[in-house]
Amino acid sequence: MKITLNTVITLVAINTLLFFASTSVSNLTDLLALYFPLNPNFSPWQFVSHMFMHGGVTHLLFNMLALWMFGSYLENIWGGKRFLIFYFICGVGAAAIYTAINYYQFNAVYEVLRGTGLSAFDIQSMIDKSEYPSNVLSEDQAMDLIGIFNTPMVGASGAIYGVLVAFAFNFPNHKLMLIFLPYPIAAKYFVPALISLDLFSGVTGFSIFGGGVAHFAHVGGAIIGFLMMVYWRKKLRCD
Repeated sequence: MKITLNTVITLVAINTLLFFASTSVSNLTDLLALYFPLNPNFSPWQFVSHMFMHGGVTHLLFNMLALWMFGSYLENIWGGKRFLIFYFICGVGAAAIYTAINYYQFNAVYEVLRGTGLSAFDIQSMIDKSEYPSNVLSEDQAMDLIGIFNTPMVGASGAIYGVLVAFAFNFPNHKLMLIFLPYPIAAKYFVPALISLDLFSGVTGFSIFGGGVAHFAHVGGAIIGFLMMVYWRKKLRCD
């Protein structure tokens, strides 16, 4: 069987090059990371470009290792074009779901402030100064409002989670292991467990991987990947 990995290798190379470029080119991250739509740094292309930016060497290495490990299998059975379509749809879909959830959370706190009679200008000034009325908002509410507005999202993780779902669909009995759980688990159990852990972390705010993780982007990518696999399988049966 001939193995071709041109697409996966190209994606890894572009991600690596842009990561190192972001460490030397000023404002590149602001240009390409995904900002909240109300933030002045936001641009529509960031729904795609954020997938090629990473927050550190460890972030880059984990994502690129996963892309190479699991994406290679999929590219080999699908071909580069189909894999690339799947990868980008999962990444953009993950960003859209993440943004929608952020907007819901942001708006809930924003409306609380508006209900006190504060103007849009007053609220924006508070966000810019990272200040909040402690008699109106809890610290968690303030962190949601300020953090969502100011903190951009970077990384290919949303697309990677879609790839993981597709891998579990196509290789359900392939054994996988976590670094902190060195026991082989079939992909059909491993991937849903990993997604459930991200969903738990996103809802509760408790994360074993530390802070700054866009858990809902991970879950969003998994959802899009699942829907695409179901659609593709149904389409193949109909054809």
